[in-house]
Amino acid sequence: MANSIYSSQQLFQPCLSNKHCVPKKTNLLCFASSQLNPARSEVSFCTGTLLIPHPNKVERGGEDAFFVSNFKGGVIAVADGVSGWAEQNVDPSLFSKELMANASSLVGDLEVNYDPQILIRKAHAATGSKGSATAIVAMLERNGTMKVASVGDCGLRVIRKGQIIFSTTPQEHYFDCPYQLSSELVGQTYLDAVVSSVELVEGDTIVMGSDGLFDNVFDGEIVSTLAAYSDVVEAAKALANLASNHSLDSRFDSPYTIEARSKGLDVPFWKKFLGMKLTGGKLDDITVIVGQVITSAASPQLT
Repeated sequence: MANSIYSSQQLFQPCLSNKHCVPKKTNLLCFASSQLNPARSEVSFCTGTLLIPHPNKVERGGEDAFFVSNFKGGVIAVADGVSGWAEQNVDPSLFSKELMANASSLVGDLEVNYDPQILIRKAHAATGSKGSATAIVAMLERNGTMKVASVGDCGLRVIRKGQIIFSTTPQEHYFDCPYQLSSELVGQTYLDAVVSSVELVEGDTIVMGSDGLFDNVFDGEIVSTLAAYSDVVEAAKALANLASNHSLDSRFDSPYTIEARSKGLDVPFWKKFLGMKLTGGKLDDITVIVGQVITSAASPQLT
């Protein structure tokens, strides 16, 4: 999660898989189209998930939230509660979990019109909890078009034949303070979302996650890990565990510490004089969704 709340001055129980509220359990979801069109192939997501809470937040289930829906080709989304709210005696998980619960209930809304940016707008407007969160939503059309909207530093990668062909870009005000949807007027809105569209084909793999994944695992590690697994559940588990192991390794030169050093954050000068540098993973909640694009022939619908 992000540490800093952005300001001008500076119902939903924790669910660790998208079906069962049991820590560190995975779930396989293969979504096919529910509406059949005459004699053509349609695409959908076959999805595996895993959420590993921050070691100090296991009892509360962490501050990340996510959902997976089988509406149309499939909808996947992640939100990451901003931990800085705990300093104001606010549970950072409440906002992210309510935001995702609202988004999940609105995927078929006519006004949303299967648009992830509008889904973020309506889910944010319906969220009454105090707090803030980063969020990302991806919606797959049956024709293979995936639309993505993201506010903050949750991320998504598309892998095709062992190569990353699409990546989202984090948004931040400054280091460790990402753009965030907030209960306060000073926060960002759906208008600040980065909106993208990607054409997917059968066999493409999508990796979505909170920054707990991308702060601790390099893109090359994501690709090599996916290459070792044919099952999306096992792939999600492997990526989440890799991120967790890196986050606990004080000697690992993680994406997070590399960025920190690039922003001028490092060990004291005397340690640098001795050849030392800032290293280590970032302890955090880790949410991973791995989706594979599959096709299924639809039978003609009788009219």
